[in-house]
Amino acid sequence: MSSSVLIDAQELATLQAQGDANLLLVDCRYSLTDPHAGIQAYGQGHIPGAVHADLGTLLSGPVSPRSGRHPLPDPQAFAQGMAALGADDNTLIIAYDAQDSMFAARLWWLLRWVGHKNVRVLDGGLSAWEASGGALSTAPARAQPGSFSLRPSVAGTMEFNDVLANLETREKQLLDARSPDRYRGENETLDPIGGHIPGALNRFFKDNLAPDGRFKSATQLRQEFQQVLGDTPPGSVLHQCGSGVSACHNLLAMEVAGLPGGTLYPGSWSEWCRQADAPVARGSVA
Repeated sequence: MSSSVLIDAQELATLQAQGDANLLLVDCRYSLTDPHAGIQAYGQGHIPGAVHADLGTLLSGPVSPRSGRHPLPDPQAFAQGMAALGADDNTLIIAYDAQDSMFAARLWWLLRWVGHKNVRVLDGGLSAWEASGGALSTAPARAQPGSFSLRPSVAGTMEFNDVLANLETREKQLLDARSPDRYRGENETLDPIGGHIPGALNRFFKDNLAPDGRFKSATQLRQEFQQVLGDTPPGSVLHQCGSGVSACHNLLAMEVAGLPGGTLYPGSWSEWCRQADAPVARGSVA
């Protein structure tokens, strides 16, 4: 079991002190209820040298009437966007957000989706950086464009029709990363219909974190995921959430736990609930 996909604040500070030019730090802060909040927060203070990547533009594609809220971006457009931020094919990319790493995990997953393996997430995010004594800067980073190319993907996806067919075949076990109340169909504020995909189990992504916002130990995460999933092999888990963002957090946590290989349903509940032929379940799993 390895936590090499994570980096702590002290290790990041050491890398920055070494002045490695092949390091790209990416601030992924965003708010699902205020699309301008992330870039505004970045302007008010970020880790020195960090560039900003916006969920609504770079980390997502255009929304359509039948899509989810955060469709995957066009791979080539995403690669070009990463190059514009300064990424090369061998760059170590470190992603962070405010604290819980939900948006940083989305960037981590997207980079693996386009074949870039050299990526880590700052454990505990900006809060951990500040708690360790790290300084903030209000100066925008001046990115030197890099050369970032598409490579063979190391992150799998399933589309709506395949997920629908999976309700019969049960080849994949769905795992929903939303809060338990939204999973049950209660207190839905982001999507037009409440509920969950039939057969899905629930693992709230925030349960991956300790009270300080850092990930639980690999051993504890492994035990907790196995309590939810039983004997299901990690490669047979299909991850989803509201719009394909917090599901990446569960994928990251399972990677930390030594349980890699899961697949993402990018459209997730926000796409599923917009399809006329998609069944809906409510309440808890019996």
